[in-house]
Amino acid sequence: MLDRLIVEFDRALRTVAAPARLVRPLPGGEQPEAALSEEERRHVVGLMRVNHCGEVCAQALYQGQALTSRTASLRDALCGAAAQEVEHLAWTEVRIRELGGRKSFLNPLWYLGALSLGVAAGAVGDRWNLGFLAETERQVEAHLDGHLASLPLEDARSRAIVDQMRLDEIEHAETAVSLGAADLPTTVRQAMKLAAGVMTRAAYYL
Repeated sequence: MLDRLIVEFDRALRTVAAPARLVRPLPGGEQPEAALSEEERRHVVGLMRVNHCGEVCAQALYQGQALTSRTASLRDALCGAAAQEVEHLAWTEVRIRELGGRKSFLNPLWYLGALSLGVAAGAVGDRWNLGFLAETERQVEAHLDGHLASLPLEDARSRAIVDQMRLDEIEHAETAVSLGAADLPTTVRQAMKLAAGVMTRAAYYL
């Protein structure tokens, strides 16, 4: 038990404080940098900071869900999704740095909150745990659709990152459904959307 706690603490520390590692090539990395105005640059940085913050939360959610999941197949699915989300962390971090921006000051706070939600989701049973995963990914997909509509058309580098993230989130949701995800009650889905809205508005600026 102590060994596992050490591993999980190390994972949390690396997510919040250490640079994420690239495995797949950076989407859009071959595209030239767009000539953005200062207002556009600040906007793109804000959006990518929100996306990075969302990936920090995803790591915490998966960690909490895996800790309380009851079956090996679900833990494997969660760990597989988390590994892919680490790449999302790396991609958004690189793009923020390229644009001269910074990550959210509130990442440690978001991580703790998302970890608590993940633990709670896993504790109520695997079908609901999977349902929480599927709904989370659907909401992230919708959120990324909004970013694609908001990003400058000429910013091919940022758009490629967001588009690939979106495709990965769709795959994660489909995996959860195939493993038997339950449909969450409307009130739970609305509460999740409200919490995500608070996080995105804060992370855009902070």
